[in-house]
Amino acid sequence: MFSKSKINDPAPKTDAAKSAMPERKADAAPAEASKPEFKAAAPKAKPPASILSTDLHITGNIKTTGDIQVEGTIEGDIRAHLLTVGESATIKGEVIADDVVINGRIVGRVRGLKVRLTSTARVEGDIIHKTIAIESGAHFEGSVQRQDDPLSAKSSAPKPKTEG
Repeated sequence: MFSKSKINDPAPKTDAAKSAMPERKADAAPAEASKPEFKAAAPKAKPPASILSTDLHITGNIKTTGDIQVEGTIEGDIRAHLLTVGESATIKGEVIADDVVINGRIVGRVRGLKVRLTSTARVEGDIIHKTIAIESGAHFEGSVQRQDDPLSAKSSAPKPKTEG
């Protein structure tokens, strides 16, 4: 009496497809059990870097597990995964990141696993790093110290010896 409309069918069914339908229903339970494995294997897309434009002036600290590109002025500390300091940027505060690429100006301590000062960089402060690259033309005033774990908050000053 009633028949299903073919308008909503994704594709016309053949006799072979009709005979395979009961088999699919029988396999539905194992297919659902494997869904969590598929979701776990799917990689997450990395979000793009946050860009702080040239007309932006921030007073305060910034903390993220992602990437930041600074083109404006920051008065405060920054902690990130990858920090790129643009040529027109100025940061007054401590910088802590896995990777730091400095094209602009930083007044304060820099801590990073990989630190790179390009030819337009101007850094006034200490750099604590695992690896460092300083291009010709970069301006740097401060000390450079290599540490295996430069991201730790430990003081870079040696501990006083106690006698006892």
